[in-house]
Amino acid sequence: MRLVRYGDKGKERPGLLKKDGMIVDLKGIFPDMPDIGYEFFKNGWLERVSSVDDPGMKMNVRTGCPLSGSSKIICLGKNYAEHAKEGGFDSPQKPLLFCKSPNALNGPFDNVLLPESSGQIDWEVELAVIIGREGKRISRKDAWQYVAGYSVMNDVSGRQAQFSDSQWYRGKSFDTFAPLGPAIVTEDETGDVRNLRLTCKVNGEIMQDGNTKDMIFDIPFIIENISEDITLMPGDIISTGTPSGVGIFRNPPVLLNPGDVVECSIEKIGTIINKFVSGVK
Repeated sequence: MRLVRYGDKGKERPGLLKKDGMIVDLKGIFPDMPDIGYEFFKNGWLERVSSVDDPGMKMNVRTGCPLSGSSKIICLGKNYAEHAKEGGFDSPQKPLLFCKSPNALNGPFDNVLLPESSGQIDWEVELAVIIGREGKRISRKDAWQYVAGYSVMNDVSGRQAQFSDSQWYRGKSFDTFAPLGPAIVTEDETGDVRNLRLTCKVNGEIMQDGNTKDMIFDIPFIIENISEDITLMPGDIISTGTPSGVGIFRNPPVLLNPGDVVECSIEKIGTIINKFVSGVK
């Protein structure tokens, strides 16, 4: 199952993405259904919509961010050994966590706004885990039960702010810096997410080419670690780290400029494509 939100920005409707780009209008079937977010997952709508048998219809509409109202976006740094190595770092002994704020969430094909307060804008393709149930002190053996589905995220990074601030929050949380999508894909379509190819292209050139099997900390361990003292809520996002190939650690560095197009893909989940632009939009 592929959950999407479609329509003009701020007016998105929940839907199911079917074969050949057909979309099922879920609000047309369930008028009382909430948007895809906390209430949707908490009140069992994921299970209800899974039974919908409708081929959908062709719609020439914008695809929005597949989640609304996430309480937090928790990210992992250096969760691929080769990425840590390219930056001159040792692999972490425990998960290195940081947050992006929800204002960074962005549609899978929307523009990313280049900030005024930071240069050195960089890309990071990542597998995003969408939490479907509230939980605290979740054990590894139970962790998969708390996962609603998966998506592609570009953990866009303002390296100048990230490094000059000596902390990562600001440089990771600029408006539009977390394109997500194109859908929330459930396990029946992803299969085993522990062996999926991730790629990132910049202006058509492959910059990152990795596999989720190379994550240092796997998804059950990450969920157990985070939830020990942080309650995970329905609709929360865990972005699981990026493979090697980011721009800042190349020689010479390759950073993003106005007009550049970044394409992040994960097999069985999909592709997000974002143009980087100047100005306020």
